[in-house]
Amino acid sequence: MSRRETDPKDSALRVLAVTQGLWGKRIAENILAHAPSEWLVETWAPPRMIPPIVDDPQDFLPLELPEADLVLALGEVPGLAQLVPDIILLTRASAVIAPIDRNVSLPPGLVRQLGGWLDEIGVAVVFPKPFCSLTESTYNWTPLVTPYQNPLIQRFARHFGRPKYRVILNDGRITEVEVLRDSACGCARHVAEKLIGTPVDDAIEEAGMLHHHFPCLASMERDSDYMDTLMHVSGNLLKDAIKDEIRDHLSVTYIRPAGFDGGSSN
Repeated sequence: MSRRETDPKDSALRVLAVTQGLWGKRIAENILAHAPSEWLVETWAPPRMIPPIVDDPQDFLPLELPEADLVLALGEVPGLAQLVPDIILLTRASAVIAPIDRNVSLPPGLVRQLGGWLDEIGVAVVFPKPFCSLTESTYNWTPLVTPYQNPLIQRFARHFGRPKYRVILNDGRITEVEVLRDSACGCARHVAEKLIGTPVDDAIEEAGMLHHHFPCLASMERDSDYMDTLMHVSGNLLKDAIKDEIRDHLSVTYIRPAGFDGGSSN
């Protein structure tokens, strides 16, 4: 598996990815393949069938789980979120990332409930909607951008979250795209590889198409907070990352409305 160069800030980060189905599995596999070499990334797949109301979490948990610093709660049903406090007790983790790529798996009421449970036991949690909105200082997209401060989540977000690139051009074409921060699912890396040779004026539209055909697994249902689908929000975040790098080289000028910044890209 490919690895990044070791950075002292990356040393000994223990991550447990709790996965259900293709969405979580793809995220876990990408993190396993591209995390810094000093990270220890392990996975656990709970039962696929967990009822909406969990009376006894022990019915769905193993006797033990690997110790971890950070838990990725990648559930596809609401019942999984109800297991997270007990997963924390088993792993002794002190931070959780519970991304929302589908509201059906983590609806707003459950977000508030889980946040309250974890706050009571002193565990930090963020709920990036979508996952690829996570940066080292914020999560979500305009108008929901939310700041946070937790060193474990920030260490993760240095490498996975909101796409961030360095683009090199030659004779009006893209010749190199360095992925400074990949989306957790690997879509940003996929787009970077496929953009090589693309004319600069076609790059933003092409990035959007590549994102769609990866395929992005975020929801295509309309989100009431964004008034758009989470798949489209995810695509816009990725296209903005490319646009920010090539803006000065485009024949067409893109004007960003006053007061709109799309959220932090740190």
